[in-house]
Amino acid sequence: MKQFFKYVLATIVGIFIVGVIITIMSVLSLVGMATMGSTTASVKDNSVLVIQLQGSIDERSEENPFAELLGSTALEQQGLDDILAAIKNAKENDKVKGIYIEAGTFAGAMPATLQAVRNALVDFKKEGKFIVSYGDAYTQGAYYLCSVADSVVVNPQGMIDWSGLSSTVTYYKDLLEKVGVEVQVVKVGTYKSAVEPFLLSEMSDANREQIETYDQEIWGEMTKAVSKSRGISVAKLNELADSAMLFKDTKLYKKEKLVDKIAYSDEVPNTIAAMMKVESPEDYRTVTVKDLAGVASSEPKGISGDIVAVYYAVGSIVEEETSSFSQEPEIVGKKVIKDLKELAEDDNVKAVVLRVNSGGGSAYASEQIWHQVMNIKAKKPIVVSMGDMAASGGYYISCAANYIYAEPTTITGSIGIFGMFPNAGELLNNKLGVHFSTVKTNQFADFGDIARPFTEQERAIAQKYINNGYELFTKRCADGRKMKQDDIKKIGEGRVWTGIHAKQIGLVDELGGLEVAIEKAKKLAKLDEASVMSYPGKTNIFDNLMNEMKGNSYADVQLQEALGEYYGVFSDIKHINRKTGVQASMPYYLKFKL
Repeated sequence: MKQFFKYVLATIVGIFIVGVIITIMSVLSLVGMATMGSTTASVKDNSVLVIQLQGSIDERSEENPFAELLGSTALEQQGLDDILAAIKNAKENDKVKGIYIEAGTFAGAMPATLQAVRNALVDFKKEGKFIVSYGDAYTQGAYYLCSVADSVVVNPQGMIDWSGLSSTVTYYKDLLEKVGVEVQVVKVGTYKSAVEPFLLSEMSDANREQIETYDQEIWGEMTKAVSKSRGISVAKLNELADSAMLFKDTKLYKKEKLVDKIAYSDEVPNTIAAMMKVESPEDYRTVTVKDLAGVASSEPKGISGDIVAVYYAVGSIVEEETSSFSQEPEIVGKKVIKDLKELAEDDNVKAVVLRVNSGGGSAYASEQIWHQVMNIKAKKPIVVSMGDMAASGGYYISCAANYIYAEPTTITGSIGIFGMFPNAGELLNNKLGVHFSTVKTNQFADFGDIARPFTEQERAIAQKYINNGYELFTKRCADGRKMKQDDIKKIGEGRVWTGIHAKQIGLVDELGGLEVAIEKAKKLAKLDEASVMSYPGKTNIFDNLMNEMKGNSYADVQLQEALGEYYGVFSDIKHINRKTGVQASMPYYLKFKL
């Protein structure tokens, strides 16, 4: 009886605690909505937009109810959508006079994301407004962004990482051999390097060639941009990169024109006041990215009943939602198909912009999404805007669009597919002592049995299936790009290209970001004005709270902090089963150091 009352009491207490949490979140949500409703009024004359570079920059922002409570930078996440909107609104709002960028604990972002933000900052300056940046320690990605500033300030004891790019691929072949697991691979494409980590112990010549090419092209974009902003030749920037700038005295940074001023953080407000031509820091106000992201310009444009839908397809392409240990975004085939079908049938939606940021995934799901893109194309214009990556399956779902935009540093292409089928016979039979006896009615009833290797006949069947898949993939690309299939095959072979190169070989139409893609969609739909709406809707604070309460996010953060750079290796090994079957995917784990 005592146990009964104990359990009942525990249940009541649990319900009470959950009720309190939900009540608190409800209040916070209502306060947040009330704040959003009055954001425009909070932007006062002589305002400065403050952009804090910390955590990471992802494609879209989402509320994280536990980020501040846990106090971990691993949980801090900023949305590219909010940052670009804030910069654009700051440019158009007469009350905002400048931008202050604080280079804090910035984990970084992929090159195309950084380039999109930097281009927006360059555009901001065209209005005659100023930018000031400060950093105790500038990561290379942070410096690339901040180099656009009119005044770049560094702490007297600060550091600047300017060392070039590196890409690291992790190889598992020897590890798998030690534990008795063989990964049986069938693929098409000399450059289809996603399977290399399971077949080799080091980088192949073909993979090294493509990585060196896109690293050089991305670094070239970065050095040209910094050269133009800082007035330093590209040759000199490469010379500085080769001299271990991270450990140099800050006086050298100023001498080499990497920075304009050496000062402590409490001196920066005076620099901003001087740029604004006001007497003291008390004479200006600050606003955050969140404040400005939803604020209209000082001359708001008309609202139209016609809609240009921006649909975000971000993450690995999967057929169904997975129970992932980490909370990384996914392009869930069944959900995306349903969403795109609804956009196709919505008469108010006059054009669609498909924002793709994906290294690919399931070939089957990619084909189904491609079909829905074709369905939209038959009824209204669809334009693709490529983010950091639109490769392999990411390119598959893009190729049928009316028009394709990519950033110069977008990673795209990788037209090829593969199949991975683990054979754990050695581990099970010889190392663990687990043995199997099989009875079957037909020859291939146990095809793909994890406890034994393929027969020669089974491997030939799998290879033929992959070959057929490659034929279909290249035909989809050829039809979409209005090219010959043989020409697609020549630039296919699983090879990865930058946006720069992709335009030259016809895989994309123009270089540019999301804004130009939206304008192109309007033009194709013959719209002078249109309301731009984003899909799918962002998860609300309650959804995020429930996800956090599952415990996965918290545990994932602790692992990231404990394992550091090796966290990606852990995640890859844990999710090997998700890469089995037919895949159109980028390299398994590419550590891109920026």
